[in-house]
Amino acid sequence: MNIVVLVKQVPDTWSERKLSDSDHTLDRASADAVLDEINERAVEEALLIKEAHGGEVTVVSMGPDRATDAIRKALSMGADKAVHLSDEALHGSDTVATAKALAKAIGTVGSVDLVIAGNESTDGRSGAVPAMLAELLGLPQLTYARKVTTDGSTVSVERESDAGIVSVEANLPAVVSVTEKINEPRYPSFKGIMAAKKKPVEVLSLADAGIDASEVGLANAGSTVVESAPKPPKSGGERVTDEGEGGVQVVEYLAGQKLV
Repeated sequence: MNIVVLVKQVPDTWSERKLSDSDHTLDRASADAVLDEINERAVEEALLIKEAHGGEVTVVSMGPDRATDAIRKALSMGADKAVHLSDEALHGSDTVATAKALAKAIGTVGSVDLVIAGNESTDGRSGAVPAMLAELLGLPQLTYARKVTTDGSTVSVERESDAGIVSVEANLPAVVSVTEKINEPRYPSFKGIMAAKKKPVEVLSLADAGIDASEVGLANAGSTVVESAPKPPKSGGERVTDEGEGGVQVVEYLAGQKLV
């Protein structure tokens, strides 16, 4: 099976994250960057399927030059090759433009049996790209999967929802998005890390992927942030000294904050 896994480099959740002063987009250079954890699980699931059925795993990523680090980690886990869509014109692209760009990048891979993605990234959290991508590629979508099985011609998933567990099946090719419950990703071995340095990474510009510059970027986004300000520091709070009426004072304070 030929499997494509979508991966994204995101700011480390333990780093201080902020918006840039110039255009109010996420200032990625100001924070440590890592491969999104949900993408590690997507890569792991692709590798498990490859180990069971054979084939090839291709990592596809859209991002600046530094996203190569995230791509290399996916390769060190065991992915075979990668496609890196990198162009300054992509900066500030919204969810729709991102899905369109990724669809074009996937189109350069060739025949694809399965596309696996995380259900949402930790920086954007829109949770919409896998569904949009499936629509653009004309493929069935199986989202929020906590278990994936395939026989090479169909794919079945257990989808977790507020109402319970739903079993969904579709013919291949298809798009699957996974949740954090899908698996525990493997750690790259030293051998895998060394091997990743020699694995092919094809870097594509907009022109290489056949993407129209008028459909991507901040200037063509459906929404933009026009103003931002740092979160105000926390106040010192209010102290209640209990001299027999402490409980009343606490309730009055909570009522004043409309919490009770």
